[in-house]
Amino acid sequence: MTKLLRLLALIAGVGIFLIAWLWWGPGPLKRPISVTIPEGSTLAQTAEGLGYSNSVGPEWYYLARILGGKAHIQAGEFRIPAHASGASVLYLLQHGKPLLRLVTVTEGMPSIIVEEKLTASPYLSGPTPTIPEGSVLPDSYGFERGDSRAALVRQMQAAMTKTIAQLWPKRSMDCPLATPEQAIALASIVEKETAKSAERPVVAGVYCNRLKIGMKLDADPTVIYPVTKGKPLGRRITKSELHASNDYNTYERPGLPAGPIANPGKASIEAVLHPAQTKALYFVADGTGGHVFAETLAEQNANVAKWYALRRQRGQM
Repeated sequence: MTKLLRLLALIAGVGIFLIAWLWWGPGPLKRPISVTIPEGSTLAQTAEGLGYSNSVGPEWYYLARILGGKAHIQAGEFRIPAHASGASVLYLLQHGKPLLRLVTVTEGMPSIIVEEKLTASPYLSGPTPTIPEGSVLPDSYGFERGDSRAALVRQMQAAMTKTIAQLWPKRSMDCPLATPEQAIALASIVEKETAKSAERPVVAGVYCNRLKIGMKLDADPTVIYPVTKGKPLGRRITKSELHASNDYNTYERPGLPAGPIANPGKASIEAVLHPAQTKALYFVADGTGGHVFAETLAEQNANVAKWYALRRQRGQM
């Protein structure tokens, strides 16, 4: 009898050890993977899906029922680490955070490219709404697999609305901007004109000076916008485009264009709301990615001549 009890105890001990190993020991997954749990999935359906991806072994369902508690399985996309135990997989699905994916709107990105990025994402659902130019704030936005494109656009637009609402009341009076919409339009030009953060307030100051005296802005990006909707032109602007009659051509019409030509970032919006104190009315590229500024047309012409000479030296003209 004593031998039988010892044998039964040994069998029970081995069984407990085996269960513990199967539940808390390393799982069969050889490399990290992402799994998607549909809304309303049962434990059995979840176990079947995890089994297909070899994330857990065939015993997982039964052990999860016995040892897994009463918490519900969450819907969403989850990242399961390599060799995750059955216990850790269940805890992740019950209590972990679903995987967040990111879509990034860079400063100066036009809405047409934002729309294309959202449409191309296989992790979003639903149609991509038309995005008015200048209505979304450049930033990185997190979303879960299956979120709607329309909801993500609303999040981007809410960020822009909040930002301009915070910045507009604190503006200086150094630029003749009547509305927040005008500030976004001018900021979009500044965004396209310079990639150097230190130059933004100076470029904004030049355009504000021009607006004050009724001088045309003569901004190349506003000429390009009706042609490409903000995408790179990929060539020089033609004379016909410089003289095209439309609501965006600031070579032909004084004042601001009909609307933004891109989605400006916070720094460019701040630049036009707090432009640098400058007497400059002109600027031209300096060959280093920045610009050289001038107060008079004679100075500007001399700077342009230097720029053209540099371009010829580089074989660009």
